[in-house]
Amino acid sequence: MSDFFSDLFNDPVIQKALPEATVETLTMVGISAVVTVVVGLLLGVVLHVSAPGGLRPLPIFHRILSDVIVNITRSIPFAILMVSLIPLARFLTGTSLGPVAASVSLSIGTIPFFARLVETALRDVSHGKIDAALVMGSTNFQVVSKVLLREALPGIVAAITTTTVTLVGYSAMAGLVGGGGLGKLAYNFGFQRFMPNVMLVVLVLIVVLVILIQVIGDFIARRVDHR
Repeated sequence: MSDFFSDLFNDPVIQKALPEATVETLTMVGISAVVTVVVGLLLGVVLHVSAPGGLRPLPIFHRILSDVIVNITRSIPFAILMVSLIPLARFLTGTSLGPVAASVSLSIGTIPFFARLVETALRDVSHGKIDAALVMGSTNFQVVSKVLLREALPGIVAAITTTTVTLVGYSAMAGLVGGGGLGKLAYNFGFQRFMPNVMLVVLVLIVVLVILIQVIGDFIARRVDHR
């Protein structure tokens, strides 16, 4: 067993390529997570507020935003979406290769998903608390910022955790079309060159990363839950 681990970690491919691939994956996930949370949170709030029965109902606008933009984007398989967005990534970043370029398709692919989770978390907030805030003279903005988002914070943190875990899986697929990262390493060496040791290390690293994200997310969600 000791010889196995010794050979495993002394492999030149693992020693040289694994750290760089790990940094690329963390870069992709980090950039995409930040963009997704910022844009998706705003989109989720707009979806909730503009829905029938919301603070500012806009039926036509809500239907276009929800059914046309969000639902259609969510229904496109990520592999197809990723390839179709290569020209956009090249336009925005100046290149179609690398983790920064891959972050474009990762963000666009997960923003609608995260927005739906945010919308669901906001929908679970008690209407009694919203009505009480409105009776006391709060504006719609104050209701959103001080009641809705605050009460839904544990659900939003859970949504961020779920979305980040999803991004880790998506980043592995992004590596197959020039995004780099652990996905590219596993495919180029583990699959094409028949190096099961590389595939094993990549799988273990991804599993550890996902578990770490989930544990941290669950911990934060418990801390912000004041119920």
